[in-house]
Amino acid sequence: MRLKEIKIDPRTMQLNIDIMDKKEAFAIVVCDGKARMTKLPDHGETIIVTHQGKIKRVKWDEGEEF
Repeated sequence: MRLKEIKIDPRTMQLNIDIMDKKEAFAIVVCDGKARMTKLPDHGETIIVTHQGKIKRVKWDEGEEF
C-alpha cells in the first residue's frame, strides 16, 4: 500500500511533519479527520478522486522516458 497513515494529535487536531527528513517529493491527503502521505512518482501523475466532497481513491499512473 502506497498511502501511509499519519497520526493526528487528538487533543489539538494538528498534524506535525518534519519536512527536512523527507528526501523525495510527497503529497499529504486529509479527509474525515484522517491524514495519509504518499511518495510522488519520478515520472507520472497522481490522481486524487473525490465523491460528494470526500476522497474516494488515489490513483498512480507511472511511466519512463524512452
